[in-house]
Amino acid sequence: MSANERLVLALPKGRLLDEAVPLMRRVGIELEPAFDDPEDRQLRFRTNHDELDVIRVRAFDVPTFVAFGAAHLGIAGADVMREFDYPEIYAPLDLDIGHCRLVVAGPEEDAGRDDLGRLSHIRIATKYPEITRRFFAARGVQAECIELNGAIELAPGLGLSRQIVDLVQTGSTLKANNLVEIEEIARITARLIVNRTALKTRTEQINAWIDRFRDAADA
Repeated sequence: MSANERLVLALPKGRLLDEAVPLMRRVGIELEPAFDDPEDRQLRFRTNHDELDVIRVRAFDVPTFVAFGAAHLGIAGADVMREFDYPEIYAPLDLDIGHCRLVVAGPEEDAGRDDLGRLSHIRIATKYPEITRRFFAARGVQAECIELNGAIELAPGLGLSRQIVDLVQTGSTLKANNLVEIEEIARITARLIVNRTALKTRTEQINAWIDRFRDAADA
């Protein structure tokens, strides 16, 4: 079977990968040794299934690879799915991993203020500009989004933004930077995602993998 005939599953780098790999093993997917070698620069890996390869990409890039057909399946957080909202993607399964929350956070004095809801404009630092704009627009507030890919918690203290929108698990990073949670936008888990065209053209193969992931997630 040639490389372009094999299915490709996109995995996210970072924190979510630590939970995705044990799930993959429950599904029955074993990765070649290079996957676990920190010195290896390989990005595409063979598995113990001749029909399936795995690629490892940035978490924010997983939906793009799947939407444009470079990967047939992927594991992506619901936060990234909401940010990009690709119509080419079908998300059939909540994998019950990667639990966290997407929140608005800011300095402690903002937590008890009643006048914030009457603002017409607010500056927010975030890597989720689309979600942030939609969230604030729903209450009639224009959100000016300053896009950052890291160290977002520094923004209010340095005067870059008034508040931030980011993922939290324990809240310890917020606390360490003198920030508090203002409001929860959404609870987030990881999803199995599928390219819709691939699902139509390779229905039996992809549905078999969806069933395997469902059984593993339920277990």
